[in-house]
Amino acid sequence: MFASSTYTERRRELAARLDSGLVLLLGNADSPMNYAANIYPFRQDSSFLYYCGLDLPDLAAAIDIDTGETVIFGDELTIDHIVWMGDQPTLVDQAAEVGVAATRPRADLATVVRQAVSTGRDVHLLPPYRADNHRLLKDILSAEPVPSRALIEAVVAQRSIKSDEEIAEIEQAVDLSVDMHVAAMRMVRPGLRESDVAAEVERIAHAANSRPSFPPIATVHGEILHNLHHHNTMQSGDLFLLDTGAESPLHYAGDLSSTFPVDPVFTERQKIMYELALASHEAALATVKPGVPNTDTHYNAVRAIVDGMKELGLMKGDTDVAMAVGAHAMFMPCGVGHMMGLDVHDMEDLGEQLVGWNGAPKSTQFGLKSLRLGRELEPGFVLTIEPGIYFIPKLIDLWRAENRHRDFLVYEEIDKWRDFGGIRNEEDVLVTTDGKRVLGKPKPKTVAEIEALRAG
Repeated sequence: MFASSTYTERRRELAARLDSGLVLLLGNADSPMNYAANIYPFRQDSSFLYYCGLDLPDLAAAIDIDTGETVIFGDELTIDHIVWMGDQPTLVDQAAEVGVAATRPRADLATVVRQAVSTGRDVHLLPPYRADNHRLLKDILSAEPVPSRALIEAVVAQRSIKSDEEIAEIEQAVDLSVDMHVAAMRMVRPGLRESDVAAEVERIAHAANSRPSFPPIATVHGEILHNLHHHNTMQSGDLFLLDTGAESPLHYAGDLSSTFPVDPVFTERQKIMYELALASHEAALATVKPGVPNTDTHYNAVRAIVDGMKELGLMKGDTDVAMAVGAHAMFMPCGVGHMMGLDVHDMEDLGEQLVGWNGAPKSTQFGLKSLRLGRELEPGFVLTIEPGIYFIPKLIDLWRAENRHRDFLVYEEIDKWRDFGGIRNEEDVLVTTDGKRVLGKPKPKTVAEIEALRAG
């Protein structure tokens, strides 16, 4: 964990952003797979980690805005726990490491919250995303829990701006993520299974005493944007899409994507579309700087795709109009990227509209509605840049049957690419005071870099 002063200062700043009342932060509990003793790997709630730092199950914290006191609620381990888990520091000692002097038994949490409610104090809650925490809050309050807009906005404001020590954690995660991608580029070949690659990238993360920041996407069907199946065998002529990342020791995320040929080199057809996707990526990356709305980043990526598709004969007409009506979403039905930090989609549990759009309404247009980050960029933001090009047969058939965007889409030419698959590159970017910085060590992304690695 960070120094105790880091957590103390974070809680002090949070309290300063709120007028009064009690902030309740719920940690996560162990989650059974199929019976109580067989559990999924534990992952602490990210906001609890941010303010309290303790990576243990069954904890909660109450921050009294009016007195400045923080109390951590939890139970000391019994000898029955120690037999199975080994000796552990006391809760009192662990709380002291994050600057908290007061601890109370877990059962006291309900008493403290109910007392605050009975005296008319505000109890500030974050949206519960786990069923057990939702039930706990509903039981304590005897009512449906209502998240605090003021608390959500305060947390988003703090967690959006990454400190130097957070950036160092993210870069550690990104460096390991690059290792995972380079290993995959070296190993793919015809006859190998997708599951072999998925297993290897997870092995690299675990061997570094880390773990993946999300389930890996490792597939020859890159046209399925979040394809978590790994049952295909690679064939000559396939493109392989890998979207995976690692967590740092303090659970900060890395998130990278690569696309590369199963054969040692790209075919000419693969190279044409890959270089167009890469041009879109570079156009987006060039846009990133403070004060620029991330919608501009998105549209610059889209413009590169539309202009490139027009050169290839797959699109026609005025680029601006095609973008305005959403014709480009035939090839890029997603957003250009998202915020990243303690969560790979940072603070997604707090609400995409507040986190990514600063409360502004989102578009409902197909494609643009999937842009998770549209707000003006600020120094300290960490975001992903990941435009892509996807040929989705069912989408092609649906839009052609509806005669949609005929003024811009040349379906007869698009159909020649319908089985091509999908391509994306993804990098993690820090917005600096004067521009941007791509985080971590370089990942091969040009055709020449990938082919050189594959040849080695």
